[in-house]
Amino acid sequence: MKKILLASSALLLVAAHAASAQEKTLTISVYGFAQDAFKELVYTPFEAKCGCKLVVETGNSVERLAKMEANKASPVVDMAVVSMADALSASRAGLIEKIDNTKLTNFNKLYDLAKDPNGDGMSVGYTFYATSIVYRSDKMEVNSWADLLDEKNASHVAFPNVTTNQGPPALYMVGEAIGKNTPDLKEAIAAVGAKKDEIVTFYVKSSQLVQLMQQEEIWAAPIGRFSWEGFTKLGLPIKWATPKEGQTGGMNVMVLTKGAKNQDLALEFMDFWLSTEIQTALAEKLVDSPANKDVKVAPEIAENLTYGEETVKSLKLIPSAVALDNREAWLSEWNAQVGQ
Repeated sequence: MKKILLASSALLLVAAHAASAQEKTLTISVYGFAQDAFKELVYTPFEAKCGCKLVVETGNSVERLAKMEANKASPVVDMAVVSMADALSASRAGLIEKIDNTKLTNFNKLYDLAKDPNGDGMSVGYTFYATSIVYRSDKMEVNSWADLLDEKNASHVAFPNVTTNQGPPALYMVGEAIGKNTPDLKEAIAAVGAKKDEIVTFYVKSSQLVQLMQQEEIWAAPIGRFSWEGFTKLGLPIKWATPKEGQTGGMNVMVLTKGAKNQDLALEFMDFWLSTEIQTALAEKLVDSPANKDVKVAPEIAENLTYGEETVKSLKLIPSAVALDNREAWLSEWNAQVGQ
């Protein structure tokens, strides 16, 4: 009998330990890029801190949101990182819930832009990027987004296709420049369409731009700041424009899955990722631009990031509702005015 009781006690301890281990598993859904760096700088240190295991699922936004939708009744993912617009889409679909920012000790260190990106309390920004114009300063001047369409410049410009991440923001700023900025981007698309035979290319991949600039086929192009470093290595007089209308860009955010099993642990992980230490480490490795305003990096690092209060304040981001509600109309108008 004593042996049976001892065996039963041992089994109970094993079961309890297994249950505890299961409770300390956090499943996150992230973009697939730079995962080696994230493992080194974020995931492994957090596992050591919390004594838990991270299960990391990767993929593009469409795939990951579809999986969250499919598992809505019994969520697998505890937290995810997505774009601002995708966060609003997930909110509309009832996939995420409000974030209790009182549990985020680093919340007040964030730039205001990142604290509540969609104004609904459902997301927190962790990184963003500026979109502006890279240009040959010996060939032209760029003081306005409208300069891209100037008759002297248009034949030396590469413009992003509307289907790319940079397309709508660039059109948004063209609309600002010509004083006709409406959510349908109709006037901006028409302005670009009027120059479609002069513009060198409507690019889909920003990776092709460095070569076009090197070969002097183009003098200017709207790009995301994450693409800037390649241009600095060309040995040419190249500048990053600060147009009078401002810069645009994008922001990636963290969201908490509705009905997730490990919400407290998910919030702890979010807070860890938003800390000055982790945001600094990611910035120094050029993985992400920091949303934490206390991050300080060397000038040569800052040069390749969207960094500093002045830059952040200059960002004019397309509201998520505008992006979600107008995507199909933008594509239809683009195909009519510019072509596929």
